[in-house]
Amino acid sequence: QVQLVESGGGSVQAGGSLRLSCVASGYTYTMAWFRQAPGKEREGVAAIGYDGDTRYRESVKGRFTISQDNAKNTLYLQMNSLQPEDTAMYYCAAGTVSLSFWVGHYNRWGQGTQVTVSS
Repeated sequence: QVQLVESGGGSVQAGGSLRLSCVASGYTYTMAWFRQAPGKEREGVAAIGYDGDTRYRESVKGRFTISQDNAKNTLYLQMNSLQPEDTAMYYCAAGTVSLSFWVGHYNRWGQGTQVTVSS
């Protein structure tokens, strides 16, 4: 079964940037980044479909970019202009429904990488 391993989280000040990476051990149909802040539900941040189409959460549009390198089986999330409200554990996920933000459509999850943005 496919395993996902994230990296790239950290602590930055508001306005800073981070790039998250997620390496998949096998083929994935569609992938996405989710995040979960303490006391809140897990929410979709960005998704990329099998054909390269992308979808973003409204609050990150223009600041975050999802991309993938199929040759390296790696998913990326470039995060610019980070704000304190972006603070959360970020997870990559592999799923079966392209561009979905519903957690139920994803059957493989990474362990998460923490992103902390200070004001």
